[in-house]
Amino acid sequence: MKKTLLLSVVASTMIMAGGDIAPVEPVVETPAVAVASGWDFSGQGVVYYQTHDRGDNDLFSQGSAADGTTGNSRANAGVQLRAVNKDLFAGVGAGVELTGLSTLGLQRDVVSGVMQKANNSALGRGGWISQAYLTYAMGNTSMKLGRQTLPKSLSPFAFSEGWNVFKNTFDAALVVNTDITDTTLVGAWVHSANGNGVAADMSDYAHLNDNDGVYMLTAQNKSVEGLTLTGTWYYLNDYLDGAGTDNMNILWGDAKFAISDYSIALQGGTVLTGEPGPVKDTTAYGAKVGGDFGMFNASLAYSHVDDGTMGVFNVGGPKTPLYTQMILNQNFIASDNDTFVARVGAKALGGNFGLAYNYSDVDKDSARVSETEYNELDLTYKTKVFDDSTTLFAGYIYRKNDAKDNLKDFKDNIVRVWGRYNF
Repeated sequence: MKKTLLLSVVASTMIMAGGDIAPVEPVVETPAVAVASGWDFSGQGVVYYQTHDRGDNDLFSQGSAADGTTGNSRANAGVQLRAVNKDLFAGVGAGVELTGLSTLGLQRDVVSGVMQKANNSALGRGGWISQAYLTYAMGNTSMKLGRQTLPKSLSPFAFSEGWNVFKNTFDAALVVNTDITDTTLVGAWVHSANGNGVAADMSDYAHLNDNDGVYMLTAQNKSVEGLTLTGTWYYLNDYLDGAGTDNMNILWGDAKFAISDYSIALQGGTVLTGEPGPVKDTTAYGAKVGGDFGMFNASLAYSHVDDGTMGVFNVGGPKTPLYTQMILNQNFIASDNDTFVARVGAKALGGNFGLAYNYSDVDKDSARVSETEYNELDLTYKTKVFDDSTTLFAGYIYRKNDAKDNLKDFKDNIVRVWGRYNF
């Protein structure tokens, strides 16, 4: 079986655009008419472990769900199997992905919980159809209908998150057009999602926007060499129904410019809730500068989010599209804060080391976050082995929350380790 999945026309347009935001990453390819081919098969196997010492637990506490003891350690093992045919008949293509989760018995005496689960199993055992779609290309227009991933670079408020065992996916209809020179237009209707999160049931797809779906239009232009401009509009007519307004609009823009080994990026937008009313609009913006210096790279990022009701969010999971998003800081940067993040990376020992530091001045006062100063330090290492078929990751996270409400003060250490074998 092939190590790399030969994606369908729209899949190559959309899926390969996913991942972390990077300056002037080529996120969209011009659609091409699919040619006849058979089924291409691929997949991945994953082992994932995370633990932290929050509360009365030690860092590597071995509490077990089976014996009723406590702990903050979680683990999963899983496998994904994919099949894609770019031309079933008359230019119509199809793709399907099946995902299964287990714990390999670790929950008995090694860990106390799971990172993801399926079929409402507390022990994380089960499976689901994570992707199932049809594709079609006609001239410079491509279409994709069904369950699929969505990239953050083109859908910043409804995207698939890759931090957990497996990515979340969406039931959606997608249309991509490249008739305008150096410009890609993307239209989408997103109906359902299996929200990614710790211990989330990935087989549970919830309707979005009171079953009316979320409407999205994105335009991306690369007419100027080195400059990528992206603008997105969402319409959610019933998202806040019952909260004093029955419609919401989201406008978000992103500009990335790279020259030689240096880059600068700007982002910003607003969540319009239909004021006046009991809910407030949200405005956010951010900036990022960076450069590559031989074996090293470095960047500085800043974001500001005002005290609007909704904040900056992803309907598919807990993360944000902000440049200041780190491994675990999303609750502190999504609303009513100013955040600074410094990053440095180095290529060494056959992989990539990363060090990132976050400082957030948070004014928000809620059940989860109070007025506070939040600090996070992430140290990571990532490498590929066995002819690049296997990716290994190890991360250490230190967090400190100095809240004015002392009940919300905390310091903790987190360790995350995973391995992915692609076949």
